[in-house]
Amino acid sequence: MAKTVADVMTAHPAAIEGDQPVSAAASLMRERDTGAIIVNDGGRMQGIVTDRDIAVRVVADERGPDTPVREACSPAVEAVDPDTGIDQAVRMMRSHAVRRLPVVEDGRAVGIVSLGDLAVERDENSALADISAAEGNR
Repeated sequence: MAKTVADVMTAHPAAIEGDQPVSAAASLMRERDTGAIIVNDGGRMQGIVTDRDIAVRVVADERGPDTPVREACSPAVEAVDPDTGIDQAVRMMRSHAVRRLPVVEDGRAVGIVSLGDLAVERDENSALADISAAEGNR
């Protein structure tokens, strides 16, 4: 059984610089089959942008596809290091009502752990684990 987030995280998460347009972030989401991308400033993690962020903070506000990612992202992001225990990550997700936690080392994202990753680890027979483990659900 996994002990730390490093054991269950998705390594090498998709990332984009904050000055790039949200259209580039959306294209990267499609290419990498993911709903969340790390937002960097000079290679250092500054936030995270999700498909929902783009819908709510850009499309719903009738802003264009050239809107910089930094204007759509969630800048105050809870993050963990690779040695963070699974139970602590679950507590953080619960207390901050988040579905994903970037895994950061020396200011750089080295992975991302999702609610689905933890569901698969904790109870592989749960409905969330089944959905998360299905092909094309990353």
